[in-house]
Amino acid sequence: MTSQRGGFALGLIVGLLVGLALALGVALYVTKVPVPFVNKVPQRSAEQDAAETERNKNWDPNATLSNRPGAKPAASQPAGAPVARTAPAAAPAAPAKPPTASAPAVGAEATKSAKPGAEAFTYFVQVGAYARPEDAEQQRARVGLMGLSAKITEREQSGRTVYRVRLGPFDRKEAADAAQERLAGNGVEAALVRVER
Repeated sequence: MTSQRGGFALGLIVGLLVGLALALGVALYVTKVPVPFVNKVPQRSAEQDAAETERNKNWDPNATLSNRPGAKPAASQPAGAPVARTAPAAAPAAPAKPPTASAPAVGAEATKSAKPGAEAFTYFVQVGAYARPEDAEQQRARVGLMGLSAKITEREQSGRTVYRVRLGPFDRKEAADAAQERLAGNGVEAALVRVER
């Protein structure tokens, strides 16, 4: 009877050792075999990575919108964060008035100027510029909840696609200022953009 117990214990130990050896062999094989698709992609050098990082360090999608001479780029922000800059006010703004039922709606339905050619510019109120269309759509929805109609425009800037959320076009600066004040009253930062006709 003792010979059978010894044979079973010895067989169990030998089986465990053989199993561990096979597992070790499979693990070594898997780690040493080249992955079929990963090794075919050309590898980037450290210089290319450094150049890309330097190029993207101070990238500002609203840089071309700034009408201030010598404007500094905004500090880098996390991906997906809105990049909006308010334009300096030429004159002190009037206090914001609550919207009334008789007041015209502020948004895409801007009232036309009575005198054609009175203004040399068209105005937009930019609520943000985003790298991802999902972020721009979220901001457009937030503005829509305020009763304002915003549009998303796509633009290529510095080799990247930027999705801008804008209200307008407005024919008069006063209408654009009213929209900007309404956004500011709801805690939304916005920039006034002036485009020559």
